[in-house]
Amino acid sequence: MIEGAILEKGESGYTCLKKLFRRMDNFQKNYNWLITDCEAYPKRPGHQMRITQSKYHNYAWIGGEELTNIVNRDDFQWIWAVLSGFEKDLPKTEILKYELPCADGYTGFWEKNLTIQHPLASVELVAWDSSGTLLISREAALIRRFREVFPLSEDLKEHNEKCRQNLI
Repeated sequence: MIEGAILEKGESGYTCLKKLFRRMDNFQKNYNWLITDCEAYPKRPGHQMRITQSKYHNYAWIGGEELTNIVNRDDFQWIWAVLSGFEKDLPKTEILKYELPCADGYTGFWEKNLTIQHPLASVELVAWDSSGTLLISREAALIRRFREVFPLSEDLKEHNEKCRQNLI
């Protein structure tokens, strides 16, 4: 079952990943990451090129250790991005057989039954217009940890239900 959480209040920056990773016991190191639909402005030019992989123009493939190093050295805000986390034994060639995830325009974040865009991903971390962070995972413990360390975060399914009721 897929669980999710949203953080959109109580923080000075919602999509600065250094604090999130530190508070979440550096869970990101356990995965390889596909970064798509990325708009971010790190101070170090090499980091910008690495997270967007300019030569591909639409994705970056990066290990959890390298992602950690970039975020620790250059704590910048991600405006838009989907960071899809994969088990380390999955080859990139298998992952790239599927459509690349997008942030803006994907409605699955807001549905009653949450989905992770990439069918092989274990976790999805989404920077949403620099105003919120979404964490969606097949691992309920990861979502529980996120909700503990960010007490103003909300269960994404409950958040979506409240939004639906307000529209009626």
